[in-house]
Amino acid sequence: MRAFARPLFGRRARLRWVHLILGGALAMPYVFVGAVLVGPAADDTGVFTSLPLQLSSFGIGLPLAALTSLFPLTRPLESAAVRWLCGVDADRLADGPARGRVAKGRTAAWYTLHLALGGIVAGMSLAIPPFAAVLIVLPLVAGLRDSRLGLPDVLDHSWALALAPVAGVASLLALAGCAAGAGALLARWAPALLGPTPEDRLAAAEARAADLAVRNRLARELHDSVGHALSAVTLQASAARRVLDGDPEFVREALAAIEETTRRTVGELDAVLGVLRDGDAPGTAPAPTLADDLDGLLRRTRASGVTVTALVGTAPEALPPVLSREAYRIVQEGLGNALRHAGEGVAVTLRVEVRDGHLEITVTNPLAAAPGRRPGPRPGGGHGLRGIGDRARLLGGSVRAGPVRGDWRLHVRLPMRTAT
Repeated sequence: MRAFARPLFGRRARLRWVHLILGGALAMPYVFVGAVLVGPAADDTGVFTSLPLQLSSFGIGLPLAALTSLFPLTRPLESAAVRWLCGVDADRLADGPARGRVAKGRTAAWYTLHLALGGIVAGMSLAIPPFAAVLIVLPLVAGLRDSRLGLPDVLDHSWALALAPVAGVASLLALAGCAAGAGALLARWAPALLGPTPEDRLAAAEARAADLAVRNRLARELHDSVGHALSAVTLQASAARRVLDGDPEFVREALAAIEETTRRTVGELDAVLGVLRDGDAPGTAPAPTLADDLDGLLRRTRASGVTVTALVGTAPEALPPVLSREAYRIVQEGLGNALRHAGEGVAVTLRVEVRDGHLEITVTNPLAAAPGRRPGPRPGGGHGLRGIGDRARLLGGSVRAGPVRGDWRLHVRLPMRTAT
């Protein structure tokens, strides 16, 4: 018995019934407009006393409902109602406004179907329960048989009067069955009519790709700035510790470089965290560029005990802002790789020049600069080179990195014309 009653009166069936009643309520304004249009055809008793005129009003109102379903909020609101009341999974429904003819046509079909079935079930829910209650108590209340309720003449027979309660209960069960069937039909059709179209899936994929691009950019910024700073500070502190008693002036310079490096890195870290928190970072330090910050980068790197020979064959101030910013990060990561993998005391050569319409950056350092160190990148490393490759590809450039005649060489080539 419980298995039979659950599809008709269970929680899910009741919520779907509410969804249909909501559709009936939404249909009423359109029915009233239809009643105004068919009003001239009614007699003195009015439209709502004639079943054909009521059906005509309903039929006129549904196309009007289909037209108003083109408003942007229709699909989000209907999807939310279906998700909460019909038990349809959220990932099978579209959230945003309908875009494109196909999506708008599906939304119009759904809205019309919802209001049509809802109007029918809502009308039955208003009419059948009172009539069924009268039939159930009719054999017990003799006064009802003599009242002007418009009961069928067949109820004057004793056999019909005895079956009236059964007919009342059956009508209530029929109402519950119609509501459950209509609710199940809407729940089945909702993913097809309110589900995401190919355009919606493409828009979601583009939004996801944009979000991943932002995350990758922030990861590169954190790796390049913080990773370089930690490598430089580690080597500066190590060099200062070894000459603490014999060269106080070098120790003083190393500590000053550590202070400058950490202060600048904290500012860059605040900028990146500001982007993570608020979407942008108003009021934070601007991103470093090759034009403004190359000298400071070289000074901090040399304070780590690394000999850096910089050959800059072009004026950094003449570079486009985007190219200057990305080139700074590439140079920073190249010098950071030399610090991490080759160690202090090495000789690093940096060459920055414009050739054939391209900005070329070359960082060279010995492969076996420190005893016991393995040449080339560390096992498990490679994030820096990957970030350099990402930056170069975004600008339409290329990257080559690897051993060349006993040295490790990083060569990046970036086009000047696409940097804007």
